[in-house]
Amino acid sequence: MCGVVGISGTSSVNLRLYDALTMLQHRGQDAAGIVTESDGELHQCKGEGLARDVFRRSHMLRLTGNSGIGHVRYPTAGSSGPALAQPLYVNSPYGIFIAHNGNLTNAEKLRQQIFRQDLRHLNTDSDSEVLLNIFAHELQERGKLEPTCDDIFAAVSGVHRRCKGAYAVVGLLANYGLFAFRDRFGIRPLCYGKRETVAGTEYAVVSESVVLDNLGFELIRDLEPGEALFVDKSGVIHLHQCSDDSQLVPCIFEHVYFARPDSLIDDISVYKCRLRMGEKLAEKLIRLNPGFEIDVVIPIPDTSRVAAQSLAERLGVKLREGFMKNRYIGRTFIMPGQTERKKSVRQKLNAVKLEFAGKNVLLVDDSIVRGTTSEEIIQMARDAGAKKVFMASAAPGVRYPNVYGIDMPSADELIAHNRTDEEVGELIGADWLIYQDLQDLIASASEGNDLIQQFECSVFNGEYITGDVDKEYLSRIESLRNDAAKSNDNLPSESKKSQVIGIHNNRITEG
Repeated sequence: MCGVVGISGTSSVNLRLYDALTMLQHRGQDAAGIVTESDGELHQCKGEGLARDVFRRSHMLRLTGNSGIGHVRYPTAGSSGPALAQPLYVNSPYGIFIAHNGNLTNAEKLRQQIFRQDLRHLNTDSDSEVLLNIFAHELQERGKLEPTCDDIFAAVSGVHRRCKGAYAVVGLLANYGLFAFRDRFGIRPLCYGKRETVAGTEYAVVSESVVLDNLGFELIRDLEPGEALFVDKSGVIHLHQCSDDSQLVPCIFEHVYFARPDSLIDDISVYKCRLRMGEKLAEKLIRLNPGFEIDVVIPIPDTSRVAAQSLAERLGVKLREGFMKNRYIGRTFIMPGQTERKKSVRQKLNAVKLEFAGKNVLLVDDSIVRGTTSEEIIQMARDAGAKKVFMASAAPGVRYPNVYGIDMPSADELIAHNRTDEEVGELIGADWLIYQDLQDLIASASEGNDLIQQFECSVFNGEYITGDVDKEYLSRIESLRNDAAKSNDNLPSESKKSQVIGIHNNRITEG
């Protein structure tokens, strides 16, 4: 999962791109990057780490121009390192930068096509570089010295014909304009807005609407699945449906975990969706255990707080903040090993003992992935004096890997895979475990937009919407994603040390 932003403005965009990346930081903490364009010259700064650690005053002064794109990276396909920080660049044709959120499921096949048919060279194992070169080749095939919006849209149509999987893309075409497009299922989110200034109209394309709110842009709408947007160098916006076979099937896990609650995604309020998730979970709890004895509901910070609030209200039980969070520790489910994840939980959370001592406690989390975090938190509750510890998950059991841009582990490392709810509850040490039903989760999201007929729910039901995910594919990603593989990939080396890489006036420099 990554965050992307693109702005076509009437004044300098560097600081606004930086602010946008800080607002999207929850979508990726591995790397950050910005590229701006000024009179055909491209200026870039990117590196490993949080946005606040990558960009310095000297870098911002170099990022001149009224249009640009930005990216925060959370690695899914490919390894990690400074060379994989985005945006990514290819010089032919015209000079193209893209920032990509998602994952291509046919990247290996495309790599062979790019080498044997398109006669292009790839420098990394990133699927984003594959997508960039596919787009570049399709655009070059138009054979124009000066591309038009029709050429951009034709190239995006070529991407849709060749690429499978999830992709929300923003990009810059040197000296010609800003473009963006979304895969034909709209799996990953992408919306755009505008802002009127004295000098003219500005446009922004972002992963989440909260960025538009904070930068003073009016949200227009989400890009449709398969749709492309192009803002030319005169500031005129063009929109076109580039897929003959599109259907909106957005990822429901955005509402469970990844998106900020103050965002709108496909006209659905993430905040209200999470409120409904809590209400429906409470109704299931009452149905299964009408004589429940719960003294206090405690959310596991931060994503579960909204669902826990509505759950507690529906049960008529008080809600308390029983865990204090250290906000300088990263998300635990992407940690490379079980030992590190357990250590991280204790560093990240501390129990308020007064809220646990002698009480029957219902802990609420947004989801349970490996179960490592849940097991450790339940033990922390017992150590703080809880009499009984119940666990509620606002999402169903995560039983299958995600292949569309969320780096969930191999199936064997998912605690709910091939296990009953009772078995999972026993493994994590809960006195009772209750999961959200999938139909209730879907209903919670659907209520916000009844035009959506289907959600991408593969992590819960194993049904992959793109139709190209088979056992062979899942076996391949399992070999890349299991803890052993990640431990080997994360061994320290001189080549992986954090650095900032810049392209200034089309010359590669390091700063």
